[in-house]
Amino acid sequence: MASSREFVNYVREQLSGRDDVVIRPMMGEYLVYWGGKVGGDICDNRLLVKPVPSALRLLPDASLEPPYPGAKDMILVEDLEDRPFLTSLMDAMEPELPARKKRTPKKKPA
Repeated sequence: MASSREFVNYVREQLSGRDDVVIRPMMGEYLVYWGGKVGGDICDNRLLVKPVPSALRLLPDASLEPPYPGAKDMILVEDLEDRPFLTSLMDAMEPELPARKKRTPKKKPA
């Protein structure tokens, strides 16, 4: 089940505590970036974040779920109502998120 536009807009609003949050469509669902790094996914009307140490510490009782079959587990963020918490979660996670990989240009055929 794909995420609804209403849910994506709701998550965008709830994450508006930071100016740098970007939500981009990717393969039928959405990637969530902040600080120029991928920190989470929106899949099946769920917000999932990467299981970095700070997120595991701040969400100790959260369930780990894959965003789609065969994917690595991510942390399900169930309480989307607490905007200050979501902002502090993103702030804590940012230094632990991997930097975006630079794309290698494709070689031109000879």
